[in-house]
Amino acid sequence: MKDNFSTQSELYARFRPTYPEELYQFLYSLVETKDTAWDCGTGNGQVAQELSKHFKEVYATDISEKQIRNAIQRNNIFYKGESAEKTSFPDKTFDLITVAQAIHWFNFDLFYKEVKRTIKPNGILAVIGYGLLNIDEETDKIITKFYHEIVGTYWDKERKYVDEDYQTIPFPFKEIKAPQLYNTYKWSLEQLIGYLNTWSAVQHYINANNQNPVELVYEDLQEIWKGKTTKTVKFPILLRIARL
Repeated sequence: MKDNFSTQSELYARFRPTYPEELYQFLYSLVETKDTAWDCGTGNGQVAQELSKHFKEVYATDISEKQIRNAIQRNNIFYKGESAEKTSFPDKTFDLITVAQAIHWFNFDLFYKEVKRTIKPNGILAVIGYGLLNIDEETDKIITKFYHEIVGTYWDKERKYVDEDYQTIPFPFKEIKAPQLYNTYKWSLEQLIGYLNTWSAVQHYINANNQNPVELVYEDLQEIWKGKTTKTVKFPILLRIARL
């Protein structure tokens, strides 16, 4: 699995979007018991934090030790530096396994083998993510150009699964129909810029060119942001769910 986020782990913790409460309530309605959950590829622990409010124990794994050091701490969250494909968990441990905005980096076959081994009978697997943000026509035009034309060639090949709304990932399970959800924020320009700087393609561009590509669109964004403190930012939620 690639580690594309250690270098910007502090930015990731500050600026990455979260997920709506409706998503968690839907997941809680599916699980039979709320004893143990595994948040795989936990990043800054945002999903683990939410799960910790309802589960007795939450285990959260990531290959990035820097991400884990910046992760949200709770008494019933136990962080481990482990890969998704090979963990130290006992068989039939988890009522719920979540993987948020990370499965496209995994070896699917090995991860699903680990899911089948560690999940309890009738446990729930939830693959979660979010697509490209929408703001307004003017801003979206700049963001779309930035995404496809400026940093487009710097995305890892796995990014295509996000562009395809996770509908093309291998998912060899009997699927539970999920609702279409969105997450909506009021963001300042600073928050948008902070979020853009978390993109792995931005970091790849910087490494290749010794220049931050966000600077190439900053003035244009600043111009259309003029006179506004915040704008409404909307992310479509990607969701694949199965009972195993």
